[in-house]
Amino acid sequence: MEDLLSKIEQCGILPVIKIDDARDAVPLADAIIKGGLPAAEVTFRTMAAEAAIRNIVSKFPEMLVGAGTVLTPDQARIALNSGAQFIVSPGFNPMVVDFCLEQGVLVMPGISTPTELEAAMSKGLTLVKFFPAGALGGLAYLKSMSAPYSGVHFIPTGGVDASNLLDYLKFNKVLACGGSWMVKADLIAAHQFERITALVAEAVATILGFHLHQIRLNASSESLEMVASFSRDIFHLPTQIGEKGLRLGEILELAPINSPGEIVIGTNFLFRAVAYFEQNDIALKSPFDPEKNEVLLDQTVNGLQVVVRQV
Repeated sequence: MEDLLSKIEQCGILPVIKIDDARDAVPLADAIIKGGLPAAEVTFRTMAAEAAIRNIVSKFPEMLVGAGTVLTPDQARIALNSGAQFIVSPGFNPMVVDFCLEQGVLVMPGISTPTELEAAMSKGLTLVKFFPAGALGGLAYLKSMSAPYSGVHFIPTGGVDASNLLDYLKFNKVLACGGSWMVKADLIAAHQFERITALVAEAVATILGFHLHQIRLNASSESLEMVASFSRDIFHLPTQIGEKGLRLGEILELAPINSPGEIVIGTNFLFRAVAYFEQNDIALKSPFDPEKNEVLLDQTVNGLQVVVRQV
């Protein structure tokens, strides 16, 4: 179960899907994977849910697939028999929770109050769905409501979109978010799978937040002095020559000849970036160390090392 929780956290967001036609399940899953999110929560709000889960799991066994809007133990049983790896319910239903716990399956019941949270905790649960997040007051309410409780994590769902996704994920009690804006039912029904791929890719880009953080280029000592004088005297740019070389503004740094040049790419979440690299077969120069805030890619760009750093 810890591995499953880790995968959910690495994704950062679970696309919440309502499928009316099970035949759309495979192309939809393919579109989501191409967008960079190998995960989905298929809701039991339609009769097609069972077959949809079965179709996705059969075609994409590597995909993380769960069942949402599970209201009864019977629905949970059907979902698990179809291949669902986790169960999500809109509210705290003790019968659903007990059934899943008996089966050794990850269950995330919805909660909206401290009382419901304590009911979930009394069952030994440490991960719950926070729903409906937006209507309840969003992140401000979640922070206030969860303050007395340690060791519990949340998956906010309902009112989460591209505008507030990153704010939720930066709260240390949020494991991931659930959202449907990338996979709306009308897009699925219209078979606009390329559009879905684009929206999923935008969500992944928002989470990772890749951006050019710094460039270090090599230069001789004489060149460093010349560039410093030129930048300072002509353009009045802030320049500073130190042990590592010359820093020009926030991005460009000129380093002595004997030090390696670098391209430093910033990211919001290094562990999620590493998972993204693994998914896309991008090798690291050395194993990821969670204690460090950067990794080095096993490739260079025009002789420059590529560093990815959490900033």
